[in-house]
Amino acid sequence: MTRVVVTGGSGKLGRAVVRDLDEHGYDVVLLDRVPSPDKPERVQFVRTDLGDYGQVLGAFTGVDDRYDHVDAVVHLAAIPAPGQVPDVALITNNVTASINVFHAARAARIKNLVWASSETLLGIPMSEHHPPYLPVDEEFAVRPKSSYSLGKAVEEEMARHFTHWDPELKMIGLRFSNVMDETDYPAFPWDASPEAKTFNLWSYIDSRDGAQAVRKAVEAELTGFEAFVIASPDTVMDTPTIELVERYVPDIERRADIDGVSSLLSSEKARELLGYAPEHTWRNHRS
Repeated sequence: MTRVVVTGGSGKLGRAVVRDLDEHGYDVVLLDRVPSPDKPERVQFVRTDLGDYGQVLGAFTGVDDRYDHVDAVVHLAAIPAPGQVPDVALITNNVTASINVFHAARAARIKNLVWASSETLLGIPMSEHHPPYLPVDEEFAVRPKSSYSLGKAVEEEMARHFTHWDPELKMIGLRFSNVMDETDYPAFPWDASPEAKTFNLWSYIDSRDGAQAVRKAVEAELTGFEAFVIASPDTVMDTPTIELVERYVPDIERRADIDGVSSLLSSEKARELLGYAPEHTWRNHRS
């Protein structure tokens, strides 16, 4: 049984990831400052301050009466969006936690590390900073527009260098779209106020599909650094996507057909290299 440490496992996406890994037979250790309200019984919780490198290293090398080694790390802990704390406090918190996780994993000789990067690296708000083409993918250089996304850019750059130092290391950054779960879906669709969702071109990711992407990344037989866009295949709208494009971003190059309510964030790379196959949509939760 593979033991996976999940940092930030008490958050929205973290809880889905912990459940998914547990249901698929992994030995899961949840690291967070607070316990999860719905932690599976088998999952172990260790209260950990990721801003303290010594605590992170200790959690990755073994905790008495709990476990004696770690096989893989899923790093989700972060202040999840700009505007929640002052800008420098946000980037300091998030990047410090990530460098502590990356270094501690290296010191503990853990070769399998997956972490939450972000769609914000694609240039959000896209309503103001249009991407070079549609659908959006991983092929153009990152375009951070906030302290939050700048921190994610720093993390991805660090990961590139960590994998250069160790050719056996796998570090996968998952650029998650806006994470949603069943409690969010009563507000869908957003057709009455499409402007509210232009910032990420009406995209989202169901937390359960985000969890599947994490598990597939943990299982992937890859080495080196890779980044993947992780989004649901549909939008948050009932309006056909091509109508939204023509109304709000008509002048952007289109590199593929835009059919139905398809997402403008492409997860094709994740499908090809990870086997990512999303199964959930807000449309199954209509009242």
